[in-house]
Amino acid sequence: MTLLSQLEPSLTVLVVDDEINIRKTMSLCLETLGHSVCAVSNARDALSEASRRAFDVAFIDVRLGTENGLDLIQPLLALTPWTKIVVITAYASIESAVEAMRRGACDYLPKPFAPDQVKLATDRAARIQFLEHRISALQEELNHCRPDILLSAESSGMSRTLSLAREVAASDATILLRGETGTGKTSLARQIHHWSYRRHKPLGIVSCPSLSTDLLESELFGHVKGAFTGAVKDNPGRIAACEGGTLLLDEVGDLPRSVQPKLLRFLQDREYERMGGTKTCHADVRVISATNVDLEELVAKGLFRQELLYRLNVIQIDVPPLRDRKDEIVPLAEALLVFFGRKNYRRFSGFTPEAVEALRQYPWPGNVRELRNVLERAAILCKSELVGPEHLPGKPVYQTPSLSLGDPVPLARIEEEHIRRVMAQAKSLQEAADVLGIDQATLWRRRKQWGI
Repeated sequence: MTLLSQLEPSLTVLVVDDEINIRKTMSLCLETLGHSVCAVSNARDALSEASRRAFDVAFIDVRLGTENGLDLIQPLLALTPWTKIVVITAYASIESAVEAMRRGACDYLPKPFAPDQVKLATDRAARIQFLEHRISALQEELNHCRPDILLSAESSGMSRTLSLAREVAASDATILLRGETGTGKTSLARQIHHWSYRRHKPLGIVSCPSLSTDLLESELFGHVKGAFTGAVKDNPGRIAACEGGTLLLDEVGDLPRSVQPKLLRFLQDREYERMGGTKTCHADVRVISATNVDLEELVAKGLFRQELLYRLNVIQIDVPPLRDRKDEIVPLAEALLVFFGRKNYRRFSGFTPEAVEALRQYPWPGNVRELRNVLERAAILCKSELVGPEHLPGKPVYQTPSLSLGDPVPLARIEEEHIRRVMAQAKSLQEAADVLGIDQATLWRRRKQWGI
């Protein structure tokens, strides 16, 4: 299968030319190829259309009456940076071609041109955009250093979860993923996107708790220049950036109440306005949301809109905790050990029998995320080919039930248990230290003391 055959057959194309016959001819040609076309005669109308929706490709004539079409390139790219611009002209020259490329065009098409040349230019622009999306996705994978093995169907519960996810992936239904922290909801959302027909378009992830209300609204819907202090240029927002693809709203229960109506409107009508803007924008984006809290309880408390919950929860997929997927623990641990062994230039044969039993008996309060952190640490610290129980969570934890406040145990045990649980769920040492209210140096000493 060629790269081109993997591309989405339909692109959104903008044609900007002051000659009506050229607009009609190109529109007919592009629509025959299966693309959606918007044709306008001047720069003002082009920018107006681009402010409402995202275009994959734009064909721009160099001479638009008294206007210079090259001056339109930068404003268009400011609205949608991923748009691929093809300059068309009846006055082709090396100088104008160089200038077009310098301003951001990806191709140059002299007039007169045949339908085959239009098709070639469109395919070439689509190929560049496809590769950019792919590189961006791969870069994100590298940044997170995440092995593609965190979802397994060894247990009956997880098998049902993956079966439902695969079944609904082909649809455009909005999906709500529910599960404890660290169960792999983000990995499942990625897999759903990969199984869907949108897989060659962008997947965007927005963490709702990580941003303030204004920044979150800007991140989602974008803003226009001057919308607020620090808005020195237009920002299209994640929804526009995910045109044709998928947007994951992580920990959607933390979505500010003031942003919820705007998200509800987008889910209902696929329409929204950028912060500080008045023009209505449209986008074709599938929304997947994830939560580890009881959204119905938030609705009862008045913190979450009930109608938004209905819109988000068209298809609910429950991701079971790792303690309910005991058949998966050892296979996952073995795969993670291989992954982190390669990353650290080490080779491991597996686990000792005592370590296998420890893996099975430990309750894994941090779920798959904790398992991942434990195996990454073991791959670094273990000096033999077999990983023993000394490199896994402390024996007291998986020989006794989880501790609770008021249990007849020394205070040091409660402190150790609490720090272990926080570290298992934290994404970094700094985050764990912030949650615990101590500095990293103190946390480091505690880890060394307990062998964490």
